[in-house]
Amino acid sequence: MKTVTFRQAVRSDISSLLQLLHQLFTIEEDFTFDPDRQKMGLELLMDSPEAAIIVAEKDAEVIGMVTGQKVISTAEGGPALLIEDVVVAGPWQRIGIGSALIREIGFWGKQQGASRMQLLADRNNEPALCFYRENYWKKTALICLRKEYTADTHEYNTD
Repeated sequence: MKTVTFRQAVRSDISSLLQLLHQLFTIEEDFTFDPDRQKMGLELLMDSPEAAIIVAEKDAEVIGMVTGQKVISTAEGGPALLIEDVVVAGPWQRIGIGSALIREIGFWGKQQGASRMQLLADRNNEPALCFYRENYWKKTALICLRKEYTADTHEYNTD
């Protein structure tokens, strides 16, 4: 771990980040990997002062990433940090890189005034759920719901 460094992602990291997102989306039931969409999302995050992408790097290779966005929480009466993507390349898992990525994005969120971190995890991804339990994340009584717009109207998709 001593030779792993953590830094903000830059545009030249996008192809590596897409590979990591592909790895993540193959185990998530709710999302399908679409490199054009994910590239657009990464670029939007990089351009936003309200968001950060932190990468783990070893020997000039990106081996992990985490994304976070500042949101306003009425419950907190101020900012909270929404973490969306946490992924470490397979060979580098279970040696502390994921925990360090969460810590790094947490530092960023704290600097943004966030009083808590929150995330969604795939209920069937037992390795991820175990990771979060080991890192002292607590389950809430909340569930995630979503509804998507149809492509060309202001109506919602009912499928």
